[in-house]
Amino acid sequence: MSLIIKNLQARVKDGPVILRGVDLEVPKGEVHAIMGPNGSGKSTLSKVLCGHPDYEVTGGSAQLDGQNLLDMSPDERSRAGLFLAFQYPVEVPGVSNANFLRAALKARMPEGEEPDAVAFYKRLRATMQRLGMDPKMTARAVNEGFSGGEKKRNDVLQMLMLEPTCAILDETDSGLDVDALRIVSEGVNSLRVPFRSFLVITHYKRLLDYIAPDVVHIFHRGRIVRTAGPEMADYIEQHGFDFLKEDDA
Repeated sequence: MSLIIKNLQARVKDGPVILRGVDLEVPKGEVHAIMGPNGSGKSTLSKVLCGHPDYEVTGGSAQLDGQNLLDMSPDERSRAGLFLAFQYPVEVPGVSNANFLRAALKARMPEGEEPDAVAFYKRLRATMQRLGMDPKMTARAVNEGFSGGEKKRNDVLQMLMLEPTCAILDETDSGLDVDALRIVSEGVNSLRVPFRSFLVITHYKRLLDYIAPDVVHIFHRGRIVRTAGPEMADYIEQHGFDFLKEDDA
């Protein structure tokens, strides 16, 4: 099974249409990258898939492992295995990282069960160490006062702890220096297994040098207009998106 999107159309609520018929399939075990100019709808796609309330789906379908994502609440989509690392991670004042992650893991367990506290904290600290995160961040409120790079590492920490079946990374590379980019990418790559898929949204090839995609899609004006192998990222790096002007002609 996989993430299957057919003719997906969406708009800002009471606003303009942004997604104009997206067709995409990301099979299990594969990493697909989406590249495209600013304002083409890449981040909107990620938010629509996760059920962001600011957007309205006006047509098409989206399924994850045979389940209709569009009929689910955001919480149900998460428990079904979908994960989004935000382009701009949100702050959650008053809720510590540790408590947030314990609650998220508990939500995936049968009613009445909860994570073993000792095992949870042992795994949390080990995962933070892999990402080069200060252990004191377990007690800090989620993303509150974090730098841009710390927020991105924290998103990847959440992904590593929750182990989703389909992870969407929306410009995870923005705000990261070279060392942080390498560490974060190693964390992502550690989750690459045959039963998990990734959709990586990025402007730049540098992230794809670390997280090698199987397929690269070009997004333009609310839809996918080109699909190719990893060599497409090299072409974009050298020539930019000028070739899309041919589609506008």
